[in-house]
Amino acid sequence: MSAGGFWRRSRARPEYEEATTLTATDRCDRCGARAYVRVLLPSRLELLFCAHHTREHGRALAEIAVEIQDETRRLTRTAA
Repeated sequence: MSAGGFWRRSRARPEYEEATTLTATDRCDRCGARAYVRVLLPSRLELLFCAHHTREHGRALAEIAVEIQDETRRLTRTAA
């Protein structure tokens, strides 16, 4: 997929909407896996990423993002 196609697939986030917990229906914009990270861009577009693509693109996203909602901690199991 070209980079241009990747960005065009993004969704615009309504201004009144608060960030909610990501669910199993939220999918990574790169590969379609379950998303654990939501990135809000200055243009109010929202991108969703799986943990793998967050690690791969995290530095670049942190430089341009207005807000990052990271729920990757949900992937780690706690000792009982």
